[in-house]
Amino acid sequence: MLLLKPIHPNRLFRSHTAPREQPKKSSSYALRTVGCGAQRLVLDFDPKIPIEKAVTPPSSWYTDPSFYSLELQRVFYRGWQAVGYTEQIKEPHDFFTGRLGDVEFVVCRDEKGKIGAFHNVCRHHASLLASGSGKKSCFVCPYHGWTYGLDGALCKATRITGIQNFSVNDFGLIPLKVATWGPFILLNIDKEVSPKQEVDNDIVAHEWLGSCSELLCLNGVDSSLAYLCRREYTIECNWKVFVDNYLDGGYHVPYAHKGLASGLKLDSYSTMIYEKVSIQSCGGCSVESEDDFDRLGSKAIYAFIYPNFMINRYGPWMDTNLVIPLGPRKCLVVFDYFLEASLKDDQDFINRSLVDSERVQMEDITLCEGVQRGLESPAYCSGRYAPTVEMAMHHFHCLLYDNLLL
Repeated sequence: MLLLKPIHPNRLFRSHTAPREQPKKSSSYALRTVGCGAQRLVLDFDPKIPIEKAVTPPSSWYTDPSFYSLELQRVFYRGWQAVGYTEQIKEPHDFFTGRLGDVEFVVCRDEKGKIGAFHNVCRHHASLLASGSGKKSCFVCPYHGWTYGLDGALCKATRITGIQNFSVNDFGLIPLKVATWGPFILLNIDKEVSPKQEVDNDIVAHEWLGSCSELLCLNGVDSSLAYLCRREYTIECNWKVFVDNYLDGGYHVPYAHKGLASGLKLDSYSTMIYEKVSIQSCGGCSVESEDDFDRLGSKAIYAFIYPNFMINRYGPWMDTNLVIPLGPRKCLVVFDYFLEASLKDDQDFINRSLVDSERVQMEDITLCEGVQRGLESPAYCSGRYAPTVEMAMHHFHCLLYDNLLL
């Protein structure tokens, strides 16, 4: 049974109910460091206009390089970002690496079991230290052999005889703030946030999920599910195109995903909006193919966590989608699949389900790449919202607007 209770829409954005304030001088100056053009583009969208009368953000939000740079600074380099899952660093010495914008990072678990995160950059001459994932007792720079412990401390600096004004303690890896929620690992790469401060999980849950943390736990988003596998898709579209597609309230499903639509009660589709989260839900239905019904179950929920993380819970399955921007017109979407432990050895069921999921992803990729090409056409500037179904998309655009003017 789903336990969903929305917040009142008037509490979403102060800017929705109050006159728009002009950006303060300090904000304008900060924005100009990225580009005056990007600042003007933000103001081309008005979150005060109700969805029934609103136009969508202009195509420049999806194509302009200066706007993309502004997003990295204002959206991705601030606040908590999902980057992985706890199974990746289950044991001491486990590690994995990643990249978000220009930030290279490594997450690891040391010999005492403590999780740490660091900029994945040697302090000597900036070489990347580690790649991929695996096990290491220390990080050895492949360039000149400088060696760091899993706590980030510099353990060995080679061939520095005669160096002056140098302290080993000053040249450890630059730490990042790391936390966990359920099975997920989160990073906060904001320079204004001290990574040495102790992380309070309740505060992290509130900052990342607002009032939804308990709600998602009650609806089956927890650490009890068995991790299965990962799929990655590089898509020729702006990261927001993929997010918009996810947030259209099932609008595109009967047209683009006929196989998926046959297993869902689309007339039961509903959307509820929270502070930084939107939750779409839909009932499943009995169909001729019993496999489809088994995969989707009697109810599906699709939770979007701003700015780029999706949690999909249906039947015995959970999959997550992490949308990583790679440039103004390219993104990487990482799918991780989890399953109820009682079914983790049912390989036939798993294989059939993954084939069905892959088909849906291929259909979405075709849609998203087509939209990106349309956004780059001189024939298109802005569109309109379907007010009864695209509330979550509008919510996402309003959050972006508010973030970009901070």
